Amino acid sequence: MEERTLYTVTVFSENRVGLLNQISIIFNRRQLNIETLSVSPSALRGIHKFTITTYTDHDTIEKVVAQIDKRVDILKAYYNTDSELVYQEIALYKVSTNALLKLGSIESLIRQHNITILEITDNSVVFQKTGLYDETQRLFDELQQSIGVLQFIRSGRVAITRSKVERLSDMLEQIEKIRERKSKHA
Repeated sequence: MEERTLYTVTVFSENRVGLLNQISIIFNRRQLNIETLSVSPSALRGIHKFTITTYTDHDTIEKVVAQIDKRVDILKAYYNTDSELVYQEIALYKVSTNALLKLGSIESLIRQHNITILEITDNSVVFQKTGLYDETQRLFDELQQSIGVLQFIRSGRVAITRSKVERLSDMLEQIEKIRERKSKHA
C-alpha cells in the first residue's frame, strides 16, 4: 500500500452556491477526511480559491482532482505537496488574565512564539499566532500545560504556489491565445 501524504488541493471557481457541497461529496465518496479548508477570493477578479488539505496516496489524489476538475462550475483544480507551496495557518488563543500574570514574564512567551496580543480584558487575553501547524500546536500545548486555554481556534491552511503567478493564470492565458487564433482564422 502506498504511503499517505498530506496533499493540498487548490480549486478555482466562480463563487457559486452549493459548490463546496459538491466538492466535499467527492472527498466523502473516496473516504477522505478534509483536514483543513479555506475559501477566499483569488488574485484573479471574480475567481475564488478553495484550499483543502487531506492525507492520501498519489493515485487517489490524482483521481480526486480529476473528478473535481470535471465539475461544470470548476475552472481548474490542482494538487501540491508541501515542498511546492508557501503556506501558513492562523490560530487564536484565549487565556485567563490572572493565570497569564502568574506566569511571570509574558514578554519571553511573546518573543519565543512571535505572538500578537489582540485583546486584553480584566478576565482574559487573546493571542494570535501565525505559522505552521506544528508551531501553532506547540504554543497550544505549552499554554494548556502551564495556565490552561479557555478557547482555541485554528484556521485552515492558506497557501500559494512557489510559481510566479496563480497556475490558473497560465491556463486562462493559453485559452485566450487559442481564442485569438480561432478568431483570426474565422
